[in-house]
Amino acid sequence: MIRLIAPDQWKRKPVSLDSTLEARVAEVIKGVIDHGDEALLEYTKTLDRVDLTSLSVPASVLSSAWDEARPAWKRAFESAAENIRRFHWKQLQQSWYIDDGDGVRLGQRILPVESAGMYVPGGTAGYPSSVLMTAIPAQVAGVANLYLTSPPDVSTGFPHQEIMAAAHMLHINNVYSVGGAQAIAALAFGTESIPAVDKIVGPGNAYVTAAKKQVFGHVDIDSLAGPSELVVLADKTAKPEWIAHDLMAQAEHDVMASAILVTPDEEIAKKTCRELNKLLSVIEREEIAGPALRKYGAAIVTPSMDDAIYMVNKIAPEHLELMVADAWVILERIRHAGAVFIGPWSPEAVGDYYAGPNHVLPTGGTARFSSALGVEDFIRRQSVIGYSQRRLSLVADEIALMANSERLDAHARSIKVRTNN
Repeated sequence: MIRLIAPDQWKRKPVSLDSTLEARVAEVIKGVIDHGDEALLEYTKTLDRVDLTSLSVPASVLSSAWDEARPAWKRAFESAAENIRRFHWKQLQQSWYIDDGDGVRLGQRILPVESAGMYVPGGTAGYPSSVLMTAIPAQVAGVANLYLTSPPDVSTGFPHQEIMAAAHMLHINNVYSVGGAQAIAALAFGTESIPAVDKIVGPGNAYVTAAKKQVFGHVDIDSLAGPSELVVLADKTAKPEWIAHDLMAQAEHDVMASAILVTPDEEIAKKTCRELNKLLSVIEREEIAGPALRKYGAAIVTPSMDDAIYMVNKIAPEHLELMVADAWVILERIRHAGAVFIGPWSPEAVGDYYAGPNHVLPTGGTARFSSALGVEDFIRRQSVIGYSQRRLSLVADEIALMANSERLDAHARSIKVRTNN
């Protein structure tokens, strides 16, 4: 099922540069820029096989989706939303000022972006948890205007029922039945129905990711998300059955998902492989999980725990489970991972849905330099400089010298005209 390999046999997925896909996405973006809603409706008809007359989802449809949701579903999502909001409140930064003497005041203002667009994958399957993970940090940051786009279901012409229910629960009223690259283009440049935003967040397929890449710079984006990843670091104390279930939960996401076990214990690796084979025969999404495990799954057996930790940091996974003794001690040696799940009672699914930390995470090794989506992704830091006449007179010569050294005479003159230096 998954390969037992040595550390030096592991290779990162190659970066896919599909010029045909990139060109098609560029064509879609240009179509939306040139033709607005007309293009969105046409792309939705030809690409999603849904013939719409309007893109905006009425408030009555959103409220009906919430009313029709099962009570147990409502309770679970309300509890998850409370956990997510409480966690993200801890990330909120405050503006600050310092008195630097001589009547000088310096500081930094923390301001939210004015508008943000959330892309939530949908269509035949819905991901309402992504509504919570993208919207709540923006709301905590103070973003005034939130816009949600999600592909329409063929049978209803609206986004997935539970996506709409989650949007209503969070008081998101601007919801649109549009997906794919065309949705990203609409959020970036605006149409008659959908306003242009300052920031676009949320995961999507290869077309969505390519579109985010192409509009970046005109608007900000969260990241270029790739296929999801899980690494389980395990020692002899771990239960192979539990490891197998967690690897399978990862593999069922996508045929390109990565599910990797790293362990210095070869017996744990062999037992986990046997458990995976048994589990594959009973899960619902075998047609997805099977190819993912065969192509991107692996059990990496290392000479020691030190080598296993080195391997984990080299992979820099999106999700990392520490199924080891002294997991909190091992955590101090983990440098690169999007989210870390400590101990046997913290499977990835806890973080995907409920615990509070964000599930929009860096993939493809980008955890070396990127972080989980959070409140800070929706704020701007604005520098404030309030100099006094006395301080400017004291430092005018130094500033003018620095300006002249760069041959920027007008800079120096703008100082001297105020100080007669």
